[in-house]
Amino acid sequence: MMIFVMVVLGGLTRLTESGLSMVNWRPITGWLPPLTLDEWQAAFDLYKGSPQYHKINHGMTLEEFQGIFWLEFIHRLWGRLIGVAFAVPLFYFAVRGHLSNRRWFSLCVLFCLGGAQGVLGWYMVKSGLVNDPEVSQYRLMAHLGFAFALYSALIWVGLSFYCGRQPTRPKNRVLFLWGLSYITILAGALVAGLDAGLTYNTFPLMDGDWVPDGLYSHSPFYLNHFENITLVQFQHRVLAITTVLATFAILWNLRNESCAQLCLLLVVIQAGLGILTLIYVVPIALASLHQACGLLLFTAITWLNFKIRK
Repeated sequence: MMIFVMVVLGGLTRLTESGLSMVNWRPITGWLPPLTLDEWQAAFDLYKGSPQYHKINHGMTLEEFQGIFWLEFIHRLWGRLIGVAFAVPLFYFAVRGHLSNRRWFSLCVLFCLGGAQGVLGWYMVKSGLVNDPEVSQYRLMAHLGFAFALYSALIWVGLSFYCGRQPTRPKNRVLFLWGLSYITILAGALVAGLDAGLTYNTFPLMDGDWVPDGLYSHSPFYLNHFENITLVQFQHRVLAITTVLATFAILWNLRNESCAQLCLLLVVIQAGLGILTLIYVVPIALASLHQACGLLLFTAITWLNFKIRK
């Protein structure tokens, strides 16, 4: 649940353009916010040296800076709390001898990967502190993709603990659905990173065309899939529709399973939220719900992969 909240908070920092408000990273000593007026002014002065201040928020007051600072600070603080909430029980159960060597190793790996995700998050933020006040869509995709993968791994390990046995290999078709949904999420990260949702705000047509012009206007051609706003949005649409159809095709015969029913329900809701987010030009509430529902759907598919095994 804490990681679910963390992902949603991360989405909100991006949507509110709060993520570049903290221009340094102190993973050990940075858990306290500015407490005095002088400390707030020092933090604001650091922000004034950033591209976002000069190109977007020039003339911002200290009070306005505090408004964008707090969300990013809470996002970072929440990440630290996740680390503590994971490490303390891990240490306790290890000392008490309640963990096998295999489980101890797997949990330590997950803990280290959680730390790596924090480093990756800062690496992403740094890309928006150089010249252009926009984070790299490549780094955003990596950060979000790593978060979803780590979240899925934690669910898998947690289910294996709860069920008291190691799962066997998932069925290929359900594993395919997991992979397809993951690729769709990565494509969505590119849409977010390029602000591609602010264009072509019609559905199902893209400003009157089923297949818009200019899909491969950039050179070399493969960069269009990552840097061409038209193709980035188009491929996310295609992947999303494919995910909906594949979910029904693969899970219809499993519809008596409660987990499969949940997947079918969530994929419809997620598609609807995506369409509404696009049509209404990415309002914060809808876009945040779209990301949260995507994570819920990914959770359900991961759970189904665990339950339906060979």
